[in-house]
Amino acid sequence: MQIEIYTKNSMDIQSILLVILKLAGALAIFLFAMKLMSEGLQKFAGSKLRHILTRITGKPLSGILAGTGVTAIIQSSTATTVMTVGFAGAGLLTLGGAIAVVMGANIGTTVTAWIITIFGLGGGGGEEKVPLMPMIIAAISLFFIFSKKDKMQYLGQTIIGLALLILGLGLMGDSVPPLDENVAHSIASLGQWGYWSVLLFIVVGAVLCIILQTSSAMTAVILLMASQGWIDFPTSMALVIGQNLGTTLTAQVVAMTTGTTGKRTARAHLVFNVAGAVIFLIPFYPICNAVMAVSEQLDSLLPNIPLIPLAITVFHTLFNVVTTIILAFFIPQIEKIVTWMVPDKKGEEGEEEFRLTYLEPNLLSTAELNLQSAKSEIEEFSKRVLRMYTFLPGLRTAKNDEEFDGIMDRVAKYESITDRMEMEISKFLTRVGSGDVSVHASERISSMLRIIDNLESIGDSIYQIAMTRKNKREDAVHFDAGLNANLSHMSDLVQKALDVMDANLHDYDHVDLDAAYAAEHEINDYRDRLRAQHLDALKLGVYDYAIGNAYSSLYALYEKLGDYVINVSEAIDGSRKHSED
Repeated sequence: MQIEIYTKNSMDIQSILLVILKLAGALAIFLFAMKLMSEGLQKFAGSKLRHILTRITGKPLSGILAGTGVTAIIQSSTATTVMTVGFAGAGLLTLGGAIAVVMGANIGTTVTAWIITIFGLGGGGGEEKVPLMPMIIAAISLFFIFSKKDKMQYLGQTIIGLALLILGLGLMGDSVPPLDENVAHSIASLGQWGYWSVLLFIVVGAVLCIILQTSSAMTAVILLMASQGWIDFPTSMALVIGQNLGTTLTAQVVAMTTGTTGKRTARAHLVFNVAGAVIFLIPFYPICNAVMAVSEQLDSLLPNIPLIPLAITVFHTLFNVVTTIILAFFIPQIEKIVTWMVPDKKGEEGEEEFRLTYLEPNLLSTAELNLQSAKSEIEEFSKRVLRMYTFLPGLRTAKNDEEFDGIMDRVAKYESITDRMEMEISKFLTRVGSGDVSVHASERISSMLRIIDNLESIGDSIYQIAMTRKNKREDAVHFDAGLNANLSHMSDLVQKALDVMDANLHDYDHVDLDAAYAAEHEINDYRDRLRAQHLDALKLGVYDYAIGNAYSSLYALYEKLGDYVINVSEAIDGSRKHSED
């Protein structure tokens, strides 16, 4: 008798393990398909996608539409939200604009649910129809993947991703065992506690979404469980609400490394989903009945789709759309709430501390969007360099050693920051380039590497100018008013070139290379003029060797700095041309 029990229990364990392995394998295929499809869509969208979020106006509608559009394209609300948190943390988006984008991202993610419902669950009832549809879709991709055009190849990748998604969803459905009577009774008993049952399943949905780390996979799981009869419609609705709460965790984690605005954006994502849960929880059962009535009408138009999964998708869409419409009128109030949750801290945004604001370790898996983050970080790099340059005049006008040493310390600190920024951005770009990137993305990465190399060289040149000033001061070498005026004019010419470079870095599509060359020519012409005057002054003995050496070193360093500046603008122009090819 004991042997029989042992054998039976062993078989049960083996069966359970087999089911778990099948489900895990099918889920892996589904997640890979989502990644493949998302990356294909992002690459197909090209560099234009990078500009969508950065062109948002102050109106909430523009942010909501941008968030909806980007998420619908890249098929990942988490990616959009994480990107928005990073942009807000770096000051590219206002807090109100970022909140609007997050709201739109929640609407955009409903597209995934409709894809799964229509294509994954609407294939019909025959046994051969489940594998037939993905095979047909995959066959269509053959018209694109062998194309010589990158865009067509990316479209083919997207189509294959869709085919694998449907296949993975079908395998997940086949892997779910028939519902045992005892299990069905146990699940049904959990739904007999009214609102307490709803709260329980909301928590379960949030936890499962946190474990899966993707709302898309959680949506698929909910739809499959409902289609297999494991859960009823009210339970499914509760799990959907919980899923929306669970998906906010990723943004909270990412926000830990950003500034105040980034943290507030992540909190706004949480506040939005919690408020939506409350809005729908109060009239939960009336909404449940209304959604089911609407779904029954839709079911007559979509006869191949099971009623319960269709109703879940309708509710998922209704939840995000209605919540967005309601809360869009309360964005200023949400701003106040998250500002209270994340108060300003003195010194937190100190610009003389090293902190990358855009580049996150796992921001996005697609080069096309990662390059936008890199571009924004390079703009921050340029801002640091320009700020560092403004310290130089103070070295000449310092009234005492204490003031002079304080400025030198700031220059040295910024020089260290520029070194670290160049290294970290370079590592990030190298990591992006080591993945599956398009030819255009690879060329843009090369241009960006050249840009940051020259920005770091500008920082080195500024430090060398400061050190020359320090050596001059220690050696008690003094310039007369004429030499100081010449160097001041040279400094102004370099400042003009730096301003042109910085403007070009902010808009790759409108690079003013003529202005950059004009600024460089002014620097070179003035250097030649100073050098000629300097040689004449040495012959005539106007000043001694120590003064002449310090003077010629300074104007030569300014001219060398100008060379690095024009190199940056040329690299920007090359990057722009690559993106247009």
